[in-house]
Amino acid sequence: MRIDCAAYIDGQRHEFDPATMTLDDVVGDGFVWLGLRMPDEAELQQGMDSLGIAGVSASDVLTPHARPVLTVEGPVVQLVLRTAAYEDRNETIALGEMTLLVGPRSVLTIRHGQASELSSARAALEADPERLRLGPAAVVAAVVNVVIDGYGPALDGFENDVIEVERDVFSDSNRQPVQRLYKLKREVRRMIVAIDSLDDPLARLIRVRGSHMPAPILHDLNEASDQLDRAVTRAHSLSGLLDAALTASLTQISVRQNDDMRKISAWVAMAAIPTVVAAIYGMNFENMPELEWAGGYPLVLSLTAIAVALLYRQFKKSDWL
Repeated sequence: MRIDCAAYIDGQRHEFDPATMTLDDVVGDGFVWLGLRMPDEAELQQGMDSLGIAGVSASDVLTPHARPVLTVEGPVVQLVLRTAAYEDRNETIALGEMTLLVGPRSVLTIRHGQASELSSARAALEADPERLRLGPAAVVAAVVNVVIDGYGPALDGFENDVIEVERDVFSDSNRQPVQRLYKLKREVRRMIVAIDSLDDPLARLIRVRGSHMPAPILHDLNEASDQLDRAVTRAHSLSGLLDAALTASLTQISVRQNDDMRKISAWVAMAAIPTVVAAIYGMNFENMPELEWAGGYPLVLSLTAIAVALLYRQFKKSDWL
């Protein structure tokens, strides 16, 4: 689906229909920015043809990528970014994909997923003609910044849930959130894989194309790289917090199991005293002490109760009960 398409000539927007127009219709040093969302192969191929993007297979572009990728095919640069949005209800990370095909006079952006909408970035660029005059590189820097900026809210969502689950670990509840911890840990790892691997393609883009970029664009990309490093560091910190919380949770379970076993052992030990007395006097021997004595029964009961009470007092003192 086509989201937006326009030609930018001398920093000003002009309408451009990729179905009926080509780059030859754009005068001067202008360029075209076409934005697509989840296109099929035919729609993507038509857009590539209208923008003069050759040497790139539409089917390859639409093939899902597990990691960010930078490919340079002659004058065409293909940059694949992974977008991220946190779904708080399910406590999962929704990863999408943003592909940029950049030619000398054109930019084609293909978005898969709900994250990192580009309408605000396009509006900000259109409000800054001086930046638009810098050409397609201005769009590349803007898109990269939008995608990396989107990592912040996703990490905020993770952080809120990590703090919440950490509080549950040290609560007085007998239930430990082990399953939730494992799920959050898995989702954080998915995000780390998606964003950590962007560092190399972004560094290569700066290294390979930096000499051809205007100084403001190069500055923006370097800032985006620094912001990415901070996001990756933050993601690793959250992963470390989840590891610590998981270890603490398992330790809490072990401690509570030990407490339960001590309580059970204490009650079993106290129950053993009357059990032994009853077993002895249930042997039915004819000659047993106190069988013919009127005070024997209350005496045995009293001694049994005293023994159980002393044992209970000792267990209570040693914090077994």
